[in-house]
Amino acid sequence: MKNLHTESFNSLGRFDINHKGIISKISEGVLTVSLKGNINCEGCKAKAACGVSESNDKKIDVFETNQSFNLNESVQIVLEKGLGLKAVFFAYVLPFILLIFTLFVSSNFLKEWVAGLISLSVLIPYYLLLYFMKGSFQKVFKLSIHKTINDD
Repeated sequence: MKNLHTESFNSLGRFDINHKGIISKISEGVLTVSLKGNINCEGCKAKAACGVSESNDKKIDVFETNQSFNLNESVQIVLEKGLGLKAVFFAYVLPFILLIFTLFVSSNFLKEWVAGLISLSVLIPYYLLLYFMKGSFQKVFKLSIHKTINDD
């Protein structure tokens, strides 16, 4: 499950990443939203890199909402497009650059198979670092949530 913070907003931006969902669980300060399949995902250029478009059973934990919600209420989750691109950078682009850089540097000094293992093993501390920094990322990657008027 993904853990993300929220903030209020007045209108949906044209360049935001929008997903409709239903509130499936409410606990102290945390809303669990089950995301529906999104028709907008079909035309999105980032569809291949986006984990939300792959399946219909994604759940997101939303923190610090100032609004009141009911169980099974239909909501709209919005992530600013710039933040989505930043997430793709940290999850896919930066590790790829790190892997290739390590492979090129280590292949100059070591055998190919050792260089390959070292370049792959560099990703372990990278993703561990991301895991331990998830609190910082939760502050940066804020979701907006609002109630939908109808279930289209």
